[in-house]
This record gives sequence, C-alpha cells and structure tokens, in this order.
Amino acid sequence: MTKTALITGASSGIGLELANIHASKGDNLILVARSFEKMKALKFELENSYKISVHLIKKDLSLLDSAKEVYDEVKQKNIAVDYLINNAGFGDYGMFYETSWEKEQAMINLNITALTQLTKLFVVDMVARKSGKIMNVASTAAFQAGPSMAVYFATKAYVLSFSEAIQNELKDFGITVTALCPGATESGFTDAANLHESKLMKGKKLPSSKEVAAFGYEAMMNGETVAIHGFINKVMALSSQIFPRKIVVKILRQILDKSQ
Repeated sequence: MTKTALITGASSGIGLELANIHASKGDNLILVARSFEKMKALKFELENSYKISVHLIKKDLSLLDSAKEVYDEVKQKNIAVDYLINNAGFGDYGMFYETSWEKEQAMINLNITALTQLTKLFVVDMVARKSGKIMNVASTAAFQAGPSMAVYFATKAYVLSFSEAIQNELKDFGITVTALCPGATESGFTDAANLHESKLMKGKKLPSSKEVAAFGYEAMMNGETVAIHGFINKVMALSSQIFPRKIVVKILRQILDKSQ
C-alpha cells in the first residue's frame, strides 16, 4: 500500500533531499514551504520520475496557527500521513542583546510552536491507526548552550527533549519518533543564520544535505530515537555529559566566534 510523507521546509536543503528519497521509495508526498515556485519545479520532477502524487502547500509556518491550516487542508483532501517530517527551521547568529526580537520570535514560532502543533494534530490520527513515523529535525546544538546563537540552540534543545518524551509515550501504539541531530551541513541554513564569518563554518568541508537526509531516513525507518550524524558530532554531543557545562559553553563560544 502506498504511503504518504509530509515534509516541511521541503523546497531546499535536507527537506528537498528527504522528498527525493521518499519519492524514490514510491511514497506520495505533501510538501510544505514558503517557496512555491521551487516546490512546483520539484513536484514536476518527482511526479515524472517516480509516478507518484505530490501535493503542495504554500505556507509560512512561522505564523501562528499556520500548522492548523496545513492539517485542515490535508484532512480536506482525505490524505492519511504515514510519515511526518518536521524539517522547517532556521537560526540566527549574533549576541542576544544585538539580535532582532522579530526574527527570534519567528524562529521560536517555527522551530518550536509549528513543530509541536503539527505533531499534536497528526499524532492523534496515528494513534487511532496504531501506526506512523515522525522525524523532528533537531541539531547537535540541542546538547549544549550556544553563545551567539542562544535562541537557536535553545529551540533545538526543546525539539530533542520533546521528541524523546513523546517517543516513550507513543511506542505502545506502534509509532516511532526520531530526533535527527545533524551538525553544520551544506545547505541554505548558513545563509539564513548569517554564519559565514564564524570559525564553525569558515573554510570547513561540510557534509551535504543529501548525505544527512539519507542518514536521517534510515534512522527514522529503523525507529531510532536520537540520530546524531557524524563521529565528531557524536563526540561533541557527549562532551556536555563528560565535562562541566560551563567549560563546554566556553569552548563553544570560541568555536562560534567570528573568524579573524
């Protein structure tokens, strides 16, 4: 039986690559993003290459209750979502006292509120069917505090904690929840977060969105709860459990500082 994957932030980066993977497996798609023209081109490509159905929803999920609008549209189409992939998110770079509250508010709305509301709405249907898989894209940022990206790191800590908790609640219903935790990745995130000048990014060879998406897909299909991409990222994630948090935060501040 053909399954359906709903993917947010599907017009570029990891979301686009996850759309390609699901399409190649024969899954129908519901793609959600603000960039409708990019999604239209992707729809044409995937439907012609894989003979699947792709439904597009143009939506800015940083706006409150936009997640409910997405859910209502899916229900009106009478589509059952088997895979919910909350991928949409963005960050910002700079000292908290200097950054824009409007951008941070939108970040919290997208990274936390929309992700939680979409999960809340679709998981009720999954529980009724006793099946389903959810992937929430967190980050290695979830494991420690991040000076100069304070709000972003905090939102991803929420995503990780939330995902682990509901995985425990939902396991008896045959539903798995996976928190995908990539590190720095070759995607549009760097542009959106203004990270180019940080030591974290400057001159670094980053893994591709395609590589991270493939890793995340396998982790979700295997029912892994926390999936950290890359050996170095796993070490960094564990560092906050080994060393005092104060030391980890100090080191991270140096890594995130602007490159001279």
